[in-house]
Amino acid sequence: MARKKIIEIVLDTETTGLDYTKEKMVEFAAVRLENGKIKDEFQTLINPEQHIRKSSMAIHGITQEMVADAPTEAEAMPKILEFIGDYPIVAHNAIFDYTFINEASIRTTGNEILNPRIDTQQMFKEVYPDLDSHGLEALTTRFKVELNNHHRAMADTMGLALSYPKLKKLYLQKYDWEVKQLDNVEYLFERFLRLQQTVNTLQSEMQDLKSVFKLYFEQGGAPITAQTGETLVYNSKQSFGYDLDSIKDILEEIGAFHKAVKVNTGFIDRLVGGGRLDEDKREIIKGARQELSETRNVQVIKCK
Repeated sequence: MARKKIIEIVLDTETTGLDYTKEKMVEFAAVRLENGKIKDEFQTLINPEQHIRKSSMAIHGITQEMVADAPTEAEAMPKILEFIGDYPIVAHNAIFDYTFINEASIRTTGNEILNPRIDTQQMFKEVYPDLDSHGLEALTTRFKVELNNHHRAMADTMGLALSYPKLKKLYLQKYDWEVKQLDNVEYLFERFLRLQQTVNTLQSEMQDLKSVFKLYFEQGGAPITAQTGETLVYNSKQSFGYDLDSIKDILEEIGAFHKAVKVNTGFIDRLVGGGRLDEDKREIIKGARQELSETRNVQVIKCK
């Protein structure tokens, strides 16, 4: 029997900014995978006919001069849509690229794209949940794929296209194992709770040991070196709280305000979804949204 041909489109976009409702693509690149093998590729710069934010230029290096003679969005989208067809779209943090392409399609054709979306970042987190980073560079490093000219669309696309088949194989193996466990899910939940209790107990034990170590050093103890080479030392660090209103102007003057202050996005999401704001303020805050990401979590709710 002939092997079924599986076609997937691996792609990446570079944009004028992060908010897909206001910003546009400046570069698009994609490769066509047939059963995990690269068969075709397409790339283009795009003249967004609007300003490219400096923060975005700092990432991808695409300037206004580079896109001045490039096809406009209206000129580029027919070729982009033809290349991706109705095949599954594969991208790292796929919702970002998908929303930009979808908005461009709506503007130029009046139609949304309906392609299935495959997010390799979510797959990577599933297969390697213990890694500190799940970005594209971490993915290509894990699978020993050289990633040159990172943050340009075709370079990132090629890096992902070469890594994806290896990631997909591991992901499907894990998925197959998970499916086989579904009949045991009630038992596995009980097992999960036992493990959770064990972890909590171990964390408490470790905190008790750290308290002993702290007392040891505060009474003049010297650093301790284990047989395996690790050294136990004691550090003391002071930190201060600050009146933000008093220093805000200085931070803004030296360009450090955004680095010093992190927005509590969860609080703002709840604020927008609640009833405390009038509609005008709610719309202003919605208009300040800059990026979209997805998180999928399982939560255990304790009984009261």
